[in-house]
Amino acid sequence: RLVLLLPVHALRFGSRRAVTLHPSPRVLDAKSTSAAVSPERFWGSYRPQVYFGMKTRSPRSVVTGLMWMSQISHSDVNLRHTCEQGDELSSYSWLIHDGINFGMQQIQDTNFTLTTTFVKRMGGEHGGDWTWRITGKQRVCKDGGSLYFYTASQAPIISLMFYVATDTQGSLQAHIEDKTRLSHVTGTSEEFGDFKITFNKPTSGEAATDKYASEKFEVTFGLQAKEFTSDQVRFAKAALSNMLGGMGYFFGQSVVQSNYHEHPILYPEAALFTAVPSRSFFPRGFLWDEGFHQLLITKWDPQVTRESVAHWLDLMNVEGWIPREQILGDEALSKVPSEFVVQHTENANPPTFFLVLEKILEQLNTHMDAPQLQNTLPFLRRLYPRLQTWFEWYNTTQAGPLPNSYRWRGRDKDTNRFLNPKTLTSGLDDYPRASHPSEDERHVDLYCWMVLASRILTSIARLLGEPHQEYEHTYQTLSNNSLLSELHWSEQLHAFCDYGNHTQDVFLQQEKVFVPPEQINHELPAKRLVRSVHKAPKLQYVNALGYVSLFPFLLQVLTPDSQKLEYILKDIRDPARLWTPYGLRSLSRSDPMYMRRNTENDAPYWRGAIWININYLALRALHHYSRIEGPYHEKAADLYQELRTNVINNIYKQYHETGYIWEQYRDST
Repeated sequence: RLVLLLPVHALRFGSRRAVTLHPSPRVLDAKSTSAAVSPERFWGSYRPQVYFGMKTRSPRSVVTGLMWMSQISHSDVNLRHTCEQGDELSSYSWLIHDGINFGMQQIQDTNFTLTTTFVKRMGGEHGGDWTWRITGKQRVCKDGGSLYFYTASQAPIISLMFYVATDTQGSLQAHIEDKTRLSHVTGTSEEFGDFKITFNKPTSGEAATDKYASEKFEVTFGLQAKEFTSDQVRFAKAALSNMLGGMGYFFGQSVVQSNYHEHPILYPEAALFTAVPSRSFFPRGFLWDEGFHQLLITKWDPQVTRESVAHWLDLMNVEGWIPREQILGDEALSKVPSEFVVQHTENANPPTFFLVLEKILEQLNTHMDAPQLQNTLPFLRRLYPRLQTWFEWYNTTQAGPLPNSYRWRGRDKDTNRFLNPKTLTSGLDDYPRASHPSEDERHVDLYCWMVLASRILTSIARLLGEPHQEYEHTYQTLSNNSLLSELHWSEQLHAFCDYGNHTQDVFLQQEKVFVPPEQINHELPAKRLVRSVHKAPKLQYVNALGYVSLFPFLLQVLTPDSQKLEYILKDIRDPARLWTPYGLRSLSRSDPMYMRRNTENDAPYWRGAIWININYLALRALHHYSRIEGPYHEKAADLYQELRTNVINNIYKQYHETGYIWEQYRDST
């Protein structure tokens, strides 16, 4: 177990606000994930950080998992257990997963392929029974361009290890058959009482797993009707399955720092049911990522989305803050460098759940009587007080220097170290902002998120019969395109931009280290790259053309007759700026920061790469403007078809070539 040691201090009354949860009734009852209330979802593949494992949606679950290793290996240790990029597996991917009852995953190791399947059967008082099956096959490999098969003498010998753990509560007893084979494990736990896990003898043959709720998939997404090929449909099923197979259940305490106290303190214990951005690198919940995850999942299973959103909003403190990165429990903590563990209560993250709520409202409008949506109105009613507080928290803590302007808090303070100090809180990390962070900054992307939030809150308040005038007034004010242009339009760039204390004349260069004469013959301190400012900054627009410039378009703030929409559509289609055959790049090729490193160790991240979540927003916006009467609707329709084809084809191609679906892609190949 990994233990994080932090100084613990007595809290004064005022400082308790940071760790006092919101006073409104929880959106989810404390027992909502129990076997008694939700038996069909109690057990699941809720350990996305391991290659294969199952647990329950409960705080102190019995956990099960799989480990394996090759008996003959050129490396000293090749044990596989947790998903690791360093394992360099050709692929590990859920091929089918319905989120509830069954799933099949294929894991391609160096010279063999493992197929893991699970099936659940309802019954009893503890979420029913489940069955695993693990099969292994030798891989057909390429050697010098020719195919070869392993002979019997070359066949890899693999040790598979299954485990079950009770994590300090309960007991386990192994039962050996014929002194050589583990036949079953019996145990007891506080939650289950007595239980039994049986290990059947190995069998050969194929698992019958090829049938995957195809009817529901086609009804939901209609890909065959849209004339996608059968292989493309299989890929789409894998994409959905990886999202569902990436759902995890976590329990623990965040570590938080607020202005009320000097040292980090522990947040209340809490549970979180959430998808993860990456099973290997980010196997935990991220606030803004989860909004995008649930946009897909809500089409497949609205209940999963309601539960995930509810879990996140139930983490809110009395002031309206939600820790943007959820590191709950030892397994999650083991994957996080210590400098990223502490969450700061002044830091926000894009409120992407308003995109999900917009989708939920659309579902209600078109399928009001659908059985899977019958709990949506009660869900929104319980959620509403927290949404109000959340919105108010953004509107006050992230306010900008001018009325109706907004500024992300939490930018990197060490301006000497970074070419351009990062803004992790915006979700866009190293995207170029004002070179010298200050309280004078205005951030156009956050402004647009607040337009979206006020619009959706207005709709929810109307639906619930609650007072809506305040939110509608905020929306009418912020959606005024004249105000938006006054705060953020750069005539020099003909684009929307941030504003702040900025200069483009910054470079990374070797730090000059003064060495006293008496130390010349001794070991010299290591040199590092530091920022050099060649021209003093001044208050001005940050003329960086890229994703941030597009936000008034991405979140549909611009009116369809706005001439500024014409400029944006031209920038989108310009190969010298944002257009590529694979999707829209994050930063214009003509920008001085394009593909430049931020430190000697930080490769460019949002400085040219093609990010799928933003390309989704671009496609969503193009579809919106193509269906509204205006001077640019035909151009938007053409761009929608062209960009959609490029993005789909590239993701599909890279999945076949690399074995994975990526959150970002190179803009050049």
